[in-house]
Amino acid sequence: MRGRSRFGGRDAFGNRVLLAGGALIVLAASSVFAAGSAGASPPACTSQATAIWLGDGEGGGTAGHIYYPIELSNTGRTSCTLYGYPGVSAWGTGGGQIGAPATRGSIAGAKPTRVTIAPRGTAHAIIAIADAGALCSKFVTTVGLKVYAPGETQAHNVEFGFDACASSKISVLTIGPVEPGVGIPGYST
Repeated sequence: MRGRSRFGGRDAFGNRVLLAGGALIVLAASSVFAAGSAGASPPACTSQATAIWLGDGEGGGTAGHIYYPIELSNTGRTSCTLYGYPGVSAWGTGGGQIGAPATRGSIAGAKPTRVTIAPRGTAHAIIAIADAGALCSKFVTTVGLKVYAPGETQAHNVEFGFDACASSKISVLTIGPVEPGVGIPGYST
């Protein structure tokens, strides 16, 4: 997120966003809807026309997990669709992967659905980050997340430090499916 501050900043398009009372407010229209209408679906979103960023604000939590929205914004000129789960892994200072990639799961009952994103619109997927100390004895602090839009092979780097297990066999990450609209930190789970 550009222009980030404690209380707000700008999204991938330069739209002003504010964190007010724990709710994320986007001061621009965002057109996103779950597919289900008649007619041909728009094409899949591409890495070149998708901006990926972490929702601003404090994440919501449950015992042993903190949840954040990963935002996927359509920077293209036409509508596009996303279906399924983003690929997500943690990365370290040398650019290498830390721990195992995120497992895919239903977070708060969310199921995969085809989501159509209008130009300048945003969808989200919730990522759960488990307490590394509860899963492993050796952990390291990450530099960020490598996020692949569903069906894409080009990663977007999202700077965000957290503790992850050093073992390549253990993941502290669980990613939910893409859902319509902007995720609201602390309220999207």
